[in-house]
Amino acid sequence: MDLSELYTKYNRVWIPDAEHVWKSAEILTDFKPGDTELELLLEDGTELQYPLEGGEKLPPLRNPDILVGENDLTALSYLHEPAVLHNLKVRFVESKIIYTYCGIILVAVNPYKQLPIYGDAVIHAYSGQNMGDLDPHIFAVAEEAYKQMARNNKNQSIIVSGESGAGKTVSARYAMRYFAMVSKSGSKTRVEDKVLASNPITEAIGNAKTTRNDNSSRFGKYTEISFDKRYQIIGANMRTYLLEKSRVVFQSENERNYHIFYQMCACANQPEFKGLRLLGANKFNYTRLGGETEIEGVDDRADMAETRRTFSLLGLKDSFQADVFKVLAAILHLGNVVIKENSSEKSSISSRDPHLAIFCDLMGVNMENMCRWLCHRRIVLSAETVVKPQPKKRAINARDALAKQIYAHLFDWVIYKINQALMVPGKQHSFIGVLDIYGFETFEVNSFEQFCINYANEKLQQQFNLHVFKLEQEEYMKEDIPWTLIDFYDNQPVIDLIEAKMGILDLLDEECLFPQGTDKNWLQKLYNFLGSNPLFEKPRMSNDSFMIQHFADKVEYQCKGFLEKNRDTLYEELVDIMRTSQFALLADFFKEEEPNSVHKMIKVKPAQARVKASNKQLRTTVGDEFRSSLYLLMETLNATTPHYVRCIKPNEEKQPFEYDSKRVVQQLRACGVLETIRISAQSYPSRWTYIEFYSRYSILMSQSELKLGEKKQTCRTVLQKLIPDSNQYKFGRTKIFFRAGQVAYLEKLRLDHLRGACVTIQKHVRGWRQRRRFLHMRQAAITIQQYVRGKKQIRRTVTALALKQGWAAVVIQRHCRGYLVRKIYQLVLRAAIIIQAYTRGWMARKRFRKMMAEHKALVLQKYARAWLVRRRFQTMRRLVINVQLSYRVQQLRKKVEEQNKENRGLMERVTSLSNARAQGLEKIQALEAEFRKLTNEMAALEERARTNSEEANQAIALLRNDKEKLVQVNKALEQKLKDTTLQMQDQFEDVKRKLMEDLEREERLRKVAEHNSELQKEDADKEIVALKEESRRLKEERIRLQTQVEEDMKVNAELQEQLLQLTKHVKVIPDLRKEINSLQMQRAEADKAMRAQSLQARAKMGLIMRQLLSNSTEEDLIQRLNEDIDDGADLLTAFDGMEKAAKVMETQLREQKEAYGSQLETLVFKNEHLNKENEQLQALFQEKSNVNQSIGQEVARLTAENMAIPELKQQVSELNRHKHELETQLQDQSAEMSAKIKELSNELQLTVEEEQSQRRLLEEKITESERRREEMERQMADLQEENEQLQKAQLSESEAKNKLRQETSRLTAENMDFEEQLDMKDRLIKRLQDQIKALQTHVTANQKAVPAVPKEYLGMLEYKKEDENRLIQALILELKPRGVGVQMIPGLAAHLLFMCVRHADYLNDGNKLKSLMHGIITAIKEVITGHQENFEVLSFWLSNTYHFLNCLKQYSGDEEFMKHNTPRQNKNCLKNFDLSEHRQILSDLAINIYHQFISVMEDTLYPMIIPGMLEHESLQGISSMKPTGFRKRSNSVFEDGGDLSGAEPFSVTSILQQLGTFHTSMAQQGMEPQLQGQVIRQLFYLIGSTSVNSILLRKDLCSCRKGMQIRCNISYLEEWLREKGLQSSCAMETLGPLSQVAWLLQVNKTTDEDAAEIKQRCSELSSVQIVKILNSYTPIDDFEKRVTPSFVRKVQALLQERESSSQLMMDSQYRFQVTFPFCSSPQALELLQVPSSLRLSFATRI
Repeated sequence: MDLSELYTKYNRVWIPDAEHVWKSAEILTDFKPGDTELELLLEDGTELQYPLEGGEKLPPLRNPDILVGENDLTALSYLHEPAVLHNLKVRFVESKIIYTYCGIILVAVNPYKQLPIYGDAVIHAYSGQNMGDLDPHIFAVAEEAYKQMARNNKNQSIIVSGESGAGKTVSARYAMRYFAMVSKSGSKTRVEDKVLASNPITEAIGNAKTTRNDNSSRFGKYTEISFDKRYQIIGANMRTYLLEKSRVVFQSENERNYHIFYQMCACANQPEFKGLRLLGANKFNYTRLGGETEIEGVDDRADMAETRRTFSLLGLKDSFQADVFKVLAAILHLGNVVIKENSSEKSSISSRDPHLAIFCDLMGVNMENMCRWLCHRRIVLSAETVVKPQPKKRAINARDALAKQIYAHLFDWVIYKINQALMVPGKQHSFIGVLDIYGFETFEVNSFEQFCINYANEKLQQQFNLHVFKLEQEEYMKEDIPWTLIDFYDNQPVIDLIEAKMGILDLLDEECLFPQGTDKNWLQKLYNFLGSNPLFEKPRMSNDSFMIQHFADKVEYQCKGFLEKNRDTLYEELVDIMRTSQFALLADFFKEEEPNSVHKMIKVKPAQARVKASNKQLRTTVGDEFRSSLYLLMETLNATTPHYVRCIKPNEEKQPFEYDSKRVVQQLRACGVLETIRISAQSYPSRWTYIEFYSRYSILMSQSELKLGEKKQTCRTVLQKLIPDSNQYKFGRTKIFFRAGQVAYLEKLRLDHLRGACVTIQKHVRGWRQRRRFLHMRQAAITIQQYVRGKKQIRRTVTALALKQGWAAVVIQRHCRGYLVRKIYQLVLRAAIIIQAYTRGWMARKRFRKMMAEHKALVLQKYARAWLVRRRFQTMRRLVINVQLSYRVQQLRKKVEEQNKENRGLMERVTSLSNARAQGLEKIQALEAEFRKLTNEMAALEERARTNSEEANQAIALLRNDKEKLVQVNKALEQKLKDTTLQMQDQFEDVKRKLMEDLEREERLRKVAEHNSELQKEDADKEIVALKEESRRLKEERIRLQTQVEEDMKVNAELQEQLLQLTKHVKVIPDLRKEINSLQMQRAEADKAMRAQSLQARAKMGLIMRQLLSNSTEEDLIQRLNEDIDDGADLLTAFDGMEKAAKVMETQLREQKEAYGSQLETLVFKNEHLNKENEQLQALFQEKSNVNQSIGQEVARLTAENMAIPELKQQVSELNRHKHELETQLQDQSAEMSAKIKELSNELQLTVEEEQSQRRLLEEKITESERRREEMERQMADLQEENEQLQKAQLSESEAKNKLRQETSRLTAENMDFEEQLDMKDRLIKRLQDQIKALQTHVTANQKAVPAVPKEYLGMLEYKKEDENRLIQALILELKPRGVGVQMIPGLAAHLLFMCVRHADYLNDGNKLKSLMHGIITAIKEVITGHQENFEVLSFWLSNTYHFLNCLKQYSGDEEFMKHNTPRQNKNCLKNFDLSEHRQILSDLAINIYHQFISVMEDTLYPMIIPGMLEHESLQGISSMKPTGFRKRSNSVFEDGGDLSGAEPFSVTSILQQLGTFHTSMAQQGMEPQLQGQVIRQLFYLIGSTSVNSILLRKDLCSCRKGMQIRCNISYLEEWLREKGLQSSCAMETLGPLSQVAWLLQVNKTTDEDAAEIKQRCSELSSVQIVKILNSYTPIDDFEKRVTPSFVRKVQALLQERESSSQLMMDSQYRFQVTFPFCSSPQALELLQVPSSLRLSFATRI
């Protein structure tokens, strides 16, 4: 369809407007070809006759409202300037959305307000998403760049451009923050934090306040963020372009210098800055020129703290920071240097200028030279050199040029240091570059800076045009659509005008070569050479400027200052002064650059190239450098995949969400957005997938077309019918391409069809309502007529007398009927009462007789049962007592025999102890010998110390002689110095330096002497330490003896326990009392003897040990040893050998006492003597040190060389050599150790493998042996049965009694709890009676076998200690959930494990129980670690861990857990151990399993949530999605063709099925319903939070129909909860925010009542979320209305009182606290059967 045919009535167009650029108007009459005017109706109601130029130039059409507010401008049907401008305004002003796509460009409008859309939750939401899935955002562009880098292994670039104040710096900062967040390195270096930390520093030294922006970047910056092969940040590199150096010395009104100067002035009073002698910012010329020293809302002091913090974070030390601040302070003081005008040609600076003095002091330069060469200049002629004074203006220019040059060098140096800090070891695999560069600029006065900026933008625009053209071509080729060349603007002629040979830059550099070159001459050359170029113009009214036609606009440049700024000159004399500075950093700035210098990485401009007149051809200009750097930048960008961000400044007043159409359209024209629109509009701008087209326009299809199965072919057929001109669209592989206006035409057809359908529906509904109303009215009229006619008839036929008679008859009938009815009622009542009385009496008598009979029966039963129970109890008691007595007698006899054996063993152990003590005495003698040896060594040390003291005295004497000689020499030198003072004035510094070196040498000499004396002292100390080491060894020997005694005590303690048990049993057996009494008497006598002997031994040993050891530690040990002996004496130690051993010990001690006493006295005397000698040596050393100190003070004034220096150097070299040898030895040893470790590890690995293979072989052999053993057991059982049958007749009476005794004990053990089982009382009595009869007959007859009794289990599982690993392997490690869950009861593994725990507790075996619990916990952890993604394993072990934890609680014996136990379960409680600590460990393990379990379910469910809950249309016939036509990046999504029959998309049914799978598995594993509810609640929270977050980030989901779909899906979830019986889990409460979002999308949003209702109903949504949804609300059809900004403001006003979070997103990672409710298990442990499939044949039920 031709575009001119769309100019019909009711369509709207755009016409130019002076105030708003474009305004809308409605067409009143259809346009016909040849018309010269177009009748329009403006929005204010006025009519307008719009003239058409030649009837051809029609005004641009306005898009339908349904297409307004699109995320992508290229999705608009009509692509032109007014459509783009209006779409941006609607999104920015009404929807408060600042980001919009324009093809591959992200348009970012500065809101001048902090928005809650940059949090970490938003970053995680955009991470991993395709571009276009969510609303436009800077994070989406960053994610696209990161994804393409990872997918294609190609470097990326993000180009951020725009005017000053448009938000470029902030956008670049957010992009870098996104990369740092999504690619965390996880290393300790935290490279991503360093990359982000570079921003505050660069903003402090490179940003300043301008009239347009409070934080304007005054330089271009390209930051390369480096990534490794895992795509984690490993470093960064920064390149800068065209720093605005002139701002250092000049600022316009209401502007500021760079931020760093004001930050330093704000901190002038801090101690770190006291030495810089700073003043306030309003007192420095360089900071007060603009009049503004402060920015509203900015704290310069806090910013300085942040700047210093980031310096430290980057690893730049305090010394470096001090140097930077020193240079900056010097620049400020240099600006305050006063230059006086002596004459028109001369100027001067006062030598007392305080600021110049401070500058020279800080920079370390000569003040006189600075005073001279700031006001003079040296001119080198062919024959001579002339010094020429400079006028004041040139002197000021020289001062300012120096300040600018120093700041430029400092800026480059800081950037270089930052790059060094960001350079991390590791190979760069790829990088993403972020370019933050100035946009196109045009001011009233444009100079050299604007020329360079616009030149750079021309290059970037050319690169952008080529890239857009390339992407369009790729899209067409991908969809198999014929490619036709598109005409797009090529700005190569403008670039040639600037940079080609004999272009503007070339002529400028040529003019700079001439010393007398001027701006006028250069401008005249431009007129002469470039006057014929159509892109270059000469202004009519000016001879000082020229004009260039850029791609964005025509710009007029003033030629004044071009040459000076391009030269950027600095006098050679000032450069020489800077080079000779004492301040190393400043000297490095201006030194000549070497070819291989490190500084070539910095963009530091060499100073000598600007001042040398001898090599003018090699001079580098600013323009040339900028052209070279721009060429390198373009090479980098061309080698990467670019992504574009265009920042727009909406107004000049910096008002939030204010939109100035004039300013915006200027920037849109300048940044290339409209060029993108123009390129797109020339081809097929609107592109919809077949599914979108089918879903949207199925309303225009016939029933036969809808029945076709192939949707792609249906779309082709319908479109060919609707738009006959095939040139207006093209069919691609996956999309349909439309020319401009065709989508609007389809929308018009759809709207007309819907309007016609609405009219038809309205016609039928109104007709039905009218018919229904008519029928109601007709029926009402008939009824009224009926009643009126009846009244009339009554009045005509009925008289007053007839009425009275009729009424009287009615009254008589009433009274008569009442009398009859009352009479009948009274008769019936009397009869009923009589019947009830007789009946109740008969029933009471019957009940009484029955109660009497029952009472008599109960009395009889009571006495009979009591008699039976007493008889049974007496019989059983006699049997049990007899059995117990016989059994206990046997046990006591065995224990007495064992006690006798142990007593004999104790006797032997006592003799061994006496032998050990004899050996100890021998060791003491050996120690005495070693002590005598040490005394001899001590004497040698005394002799050595004496010789050392003599040598020291000699050295002191020599030093005194040297001192006298040196004093004489010093006097001579002083006389000589007095004579030559005037001649040696220039060499004073050298002499002073030599003197200081001499002082240092003498000091080193003195320290060496002191060190030698200290070494001698340390030797003596070491020998003393050796003595102490020997005493320590003696202590260890005593401790070892004590451990032996403790072991003996343990044995005695065991004997004592056995004796206690014997004493208990003895009460029953009178025959053993006499023997026990005799033993006790012997024990008492032995006690007395042992006490006497121990007292004697204790006194003797204490005396000996006190003489040997003088400290209290050994005494304490002896005391404890003796106490232990006392305690042990309480045991059965009455043995004859003890007295003999004590006597032997006493004699030995008595014999050696005197010898030890004399030796100890001699040792103590020698020790005291050595201490005295040591004190004397220390005194001598102190005296020597004092003498050395006095000598050092005297020698400090000497200047002669010391003769000891060569010897000291030789000693130092010897020490260094020795040190190197030690290091090499250590390295060799470490290498040998590492080699040995590797060999050991290899050997261990081999042995482990061999052991594993052997283990497998042994397991096979064991299984084979078990099978053979089972066969042998069966054979043995058969043989035993035959043997028993053969020997039945030959059993004797004693054998029968033994069998009777054994069988009785077994019965008592198995039936010890029969009294509690009341329900089995009668059956047990009968069975026991039968058993007693059978036993009696067996005893008398001696021929019948003992009857077999059925087993009753105790709920324990017995296993051997060596089978513990097999048990854990079978019940935990090798257990498969799928087979177990179907064939066995839930929690069987937990119950079996607890039965094993009960058995260990029953045996009172703490080690076995501890080992088992540790093995269970370790095995469960191992299974969970090995199956972290297996849902069934996690579910199975979460359930079993929970059941095992409940078993530990239920059978722990705590009353709170035993409330619901049966009596039998109470009997099964643990008796000996408290497992509360293990319960805590198991609880923590269960929590970990639960969180891993939730994570696995969330990972499975997460991909289904957005498609199922939000995108799937569960309500058939209601389309809630509006196709956007968004053209995603070609690399954003992998698309494989146009096949539409792919995988079925997720729906809410998929979610319900997955939830059902989860619930079924949990139910099969026996998970507690409360725990299932917690799991479902967590999953429902994930569904709700993910859905809400997606709605907040997707404008296309905010519609009324989408709210209906969401509410329908929520109802499905609620119904599923009811089916599963999980209503009490509070899962629906977690969907509260989602339900309120759905309600908010559906509710009316117009009146004040609606706003109040929104406030009341949306209680779980924050204010930010409510406003975001209202602003994002998008109508699907023209029948819906947008939310007005006034209504949004009303809601905001009402929500201000609410205290809510400022976060936009919900925390989808939040986890509810899990609780494990206790639920007692009704499962009886004694009834559990062990399935054979578990292979637990080694475990036995008890």
